Amino acid sequence: MVTVDSISTDTIEIKQSKFLAYLMPMSLYEDEMKRLRDKHPKAVHFVSAYRMLNEFDQIVEYSGDDGEPKGTSGKPTLSVLQGHEFINTAIITVRYFGGTKLGPGGLVRAYAEAANAAVSSAYLCEYEKLFQHHVQCTYSILSQLEYEAQQQSITILHKEFIADGAVVTIEGTQEQLDAFKNAMRRAITIL
Repeated sequence: MVTVDSISTDTIEIKQSKFLAYLMPMSLYEDEMKRLRDKHPKAVHFVSAYRMLNEFDQIVEYSGDDGEPKGTSGKPTLSVLQGHEFINTAIITVRYFGGTKLGPGGLVRAYAEAANAAVSSAYLCEYEKLFQHHVQCTYSILSQLEYEAQQQSITILHKEFIADGAVVTIEGTQEQLDAFKNAMRRAITIL
């Protein structure tokens, strides 16, 4: 499975209709939909699709036609995500109507082509499940903890300072976290 860590976009034009496709991490989907609706008030459709993992590691899929004929826009967009085995990824395609109706087959091809164009311009990352842990350490160990986290490519999400040290929220793959815990086993407490 693959995912993306930033937004990529591409535009295609078919019979004077413009299709602006935005491929993004799932975490940006809701804010990006609002931003695109505000940025493109004259657009007629905001077609979207996504694939994500829920808390039980089950794939959840969605596609929305946003006023286009049923099955002619959201499903072809979702098919692109499925075909590339994306996870935790969304596509929003903004359509400006050019005056010529494309018909059901033309819409299917146009939305799939727009989604594929955005995928082609994206940097794809291999999907890795990330886990979070809270660790506690003394002040004197904090810089060592930060150094070891950097060495293991672990992200420090949050630091909370307490009376006798700090509680640090870290995120990484299970392998990264195991290596980190082994290196720091005498200096930290896993919460």
